[in-house]
Amino acid sequence: MKQKSRTEYSVMNTTVAFIAQVTAIFMGFCTRVVFTRTLSEGYVGINGLFTDILNILSLSELGVGTAITYALYGPIARNDIKKQQILMRMFRTFYRITAGVVLTVGLCLIPFLNILMKDRPDVDHLIVIYILYLTNSVVSYLLIYKKILVDAHQMNYITVMYHNAFLVLQDICQIFVLLLTGNFVLFLVIAVVCTISGNICMSRKADRLFPYLREPCKDRLPQNERHAIFQNVKAMLMHKIGNVVVNNTDNLLISSFVGVVTAGIYSNYFLIIGSVRQVFDQAMLGVAASVGNLGVTEDKNKVGQIFDRLFFIDYWMFGFAGICLLELLNPFVELAFGKKYLFKKEIVLILCINFFINGMRRAVLIFKESMGLFWYDRYKAVAEAVLNLVISILLVTHFGVAGVFIGTFCSTVLTSVWVEPYVIYKYRIEKPVTGFFVKYAGYLGVMAAVWGITEYCCRFISGQAFFVLVLRLMICLILPNVLLWVVYRKTVEWRELWNLLRRITKRVFAEKKFL
Repeated sequence: MKQKSRTEYSVMNTTVAFIAQVTAIFMGFCTRVVFTRTLSEGYVGINGLFTDILNILSLSELGVGTAITYALYGPIARNDIKKQQILMRMFRTFYRITAGVVLTVGLCLIPFLNILMKDRPDVDHLIVIYILYLTNSVVSYLLIYKKILVDAHQMNYITVMYHNAFLVLQDICQIFVLLLTGNFVLFLVIAVVCTISGNICMSRKADRLFPYLREPCKDRLPQNERHAIFQNVKAMLMHKIGNVVVNNTDNLLISSFVGVVTAGIYSNYFLIIGSVRQVFDQAMLGVAASVGNLGVTEDKNKVGQIFDRLFFIDYWMFGFAGICLLELLNPFVELAFGKKYLFKKEIVLILCINFFINGMRRAVLIFKESMGLFWYDRYKAVAEAVLNLVISILLVTHFGVAGVFIGTFCSTVLTSVWVEPYVIYKYRIEKPVTGFFVKYAGYLGVMAAVWGITEYCCRFISGQAFFVLVLRLMICLILPNVLLWVVYRKTVEWRELWNLLRRITKRVFAEKKFL
């Protein structure tokens, strides 16, 4: 197999991820529109609630995928086939155990479902629906472990293409089922079938790329290497707990304290915001394996330079996207789902701020995880989870839905925002983190001003939702980017970003095929 450079792999991964993700998101959105138009608000709420329950059950995965991916970077760089075989066998065994744990715990939760729903909606076959959600989650762990090896070889574009191709197929079939039958159970059966089919196809592709996956391997890792991996897994468990609690308990709290219907309204906003986040996350994750390779082949100065560039790109992308979401979310939701699914502008503002703050962490997280720095901030994740639950529960009783989102913001700012960069600077870049926080504060100040100017201009636009959406979109596409360019056009970060964009453009147009 011809080896590409880190830049080539990053460009390939980012480009394909963007195209595939946008396509899948568009189809997923179409499915959601049909879903809300053909089924009741109760089904919308149940969908969000059960999805979050199963995301919480995914804690049993422990973040082992991230830990083993990091462990693979060294053997891949050395072309150590035997070590790769051993690690993949460990991964396979663990994921099979994970599937069993998720199934068992998920079945045990059935008697407690009513407790999680305030004002239980009138939905037929509720238990059957939950079991289908559970089944889809369980089968997602089977055969998919091989994709980790593909990603670690910096070929994330392949897994993205396969994953999103089956998502699009699933969406098309589900739309037809909803329009023709309105049967939610059949809707979920299609999801299970597509998940299984996608995993099988991805597994076969990995076998063709890496034939040694099919070869028998009975060797074991040395004790010290096994200890290092299990230490990282323990750390990732804590990170997984924090991540799941912060990102996947909002619907549970809203459903329990406010109502299932309100949880359904939030799930629409979460779909849109999450879709935007997925596009940018995939673009950023396209460089993850390259960063992992960077970590084992380059010195700390080179690592620091690449981190600064990636962080600036991260800041610009998520700042611009946050502005667009703030101004466009409500008119978009009104057009797509109807006025009954609207949140107040203040709530939307909190959601967008959370989106931006978490988006600013992506570059930090990519470096931390790709370089195996899991252990040093393991307690941060637990503290974040506790703070999120405590603050959200205290505030939801007084401020309703807004209180849940404020709790998420507070927990993130009090922990992740400052702990994660500290770990990178202390243990990998080996420089004082003070300079980073000064730069971070400057970035926040500039972006706040850009948000304020854009909001002021958009306030003058009112009327029908479509008219508002189009005009505000034009403002958001031009004004924030022009303002940011004026501020940063003479900086090293902008020059590096501009040069990178030119290289990407040239490579994209020069590339004839991806596989």
